[in-house]
Amino acid sequence: MKQAHPARSRDHASLAGYPSALRRYSPSIFPTLLLACATLLMAASQPPPAPAISPPAAAAPPDDGQWTMPAKNYASTRFSELAEINEGNVKNLQVAFTFSTGVNKGQEAAPLVVGNTMYIVTPFPNIVYALDLSKPGAPIKWKYEPNPEPAAQGVACCDVVNRGAAFADGRVFFNTLDGHTIALDANSGQPIWNAHIGNINIGETITMAPLVVKGKVLVGNSGGEMGVRGWVKALDAGDGHVVWTAYNTGPDKDVLIGPDFKPHYDMDKGKDLGVTTWPPEAWKIGGGNMWGWISYDPDLNLIFHGTGNPGPWNPDLRPGDNKWTSGIFARDPDTGAAKWFYQWTPHDLH
Repeated sequence: MKQAHPARSRDHASLAGYPSALRRYSPSIFPTLLLACATLLMAASQPPPAPAISPPAAAAPPDDGQWTMPAKNYASTRFSELAEINEGNVKNLQVAFTFSTGVNKGQEAAPLVVGNTMYIVTPFPNIVYALDLSKPGAPIKWKYEPNPEPAAQGVACCDVVNRGAAFADGRVFFNTLDGHTIALDANSGQPIWNAHIGNINIGETITMAPLVVKGKVLVGNSGGEMGVRGWVKALDAGDGHVVWTAYNTGPDKDVLIGPDFKPHYDMDKGKDLGVTTWPPEAWKIGGGNMWGWISYDPDLNLIFHGTGNPGPWNPDLRPGDNKWTSGIFARDPDTGAAKWFYQWTPHDLH
């Protein structure tokens, strides 16, 4: 089974431009993740560095060499403007240190780099490590073990992965497979709050990386293959309480569709399409989960997120366009109100 991204492909976080590199080796050779940091050896006879490559347009400040968000910046470019490492000297990189998490599962979480500290989230059991990059060998500063429910492994459709953490205001935010969002003190690793927002008893898990926007931690769920209704929640970054919840199927009031919702295409216009484009009651188990990535445009004050595949797998059991699955929403981060939607694949056949 698979989780369907709107672009219909799994988008792993790139580490281009990191002051370190995430390297995955064959499990038959190295049974755990090796995290390798590269150091540049510059020779006196080396030619001048090549010009820096222009980055994609992004809602991002000038590059400061940090990596505080799972996809680098609000625009999710996964691109660094730093030019010290280039096509002329990359061949001189050598391993500075390696680190094993000891977890032999799919590693999809990009490390965060904040100051001289690297933060890593493992797949289940979702251990968080802080490594001190200022010291030889990058020793562990602290380690946090959330001890998620083992039963979560049995309802995760597509490996027990975790797609990373986010840093903001001295805190590290991350999700656990059994449906918790946790805030840690970035210096000590001590928990600040723990919000239980998912229910593994109905097949719901959380594998995505949160994004912090305007004091809110944005989180989505997984589980469309298990009959779980997709949603996006905004949690208060201060104490973890739920500020708003937007569902991706169901009546307009649940999807947070109101008078400001202005989709471009006629097929996305109409009342309660999240109900009427499904067989009776089918939207309640219709999927459309938000397990992937969220981006933010501060100029427009809009967040953008995809919605996953509809359920069940057999498309004959759900005739209709199956709104609002397999598409992309633009929402107001303050309220969750939907501004527009585009459905990449009406009645997705997977």
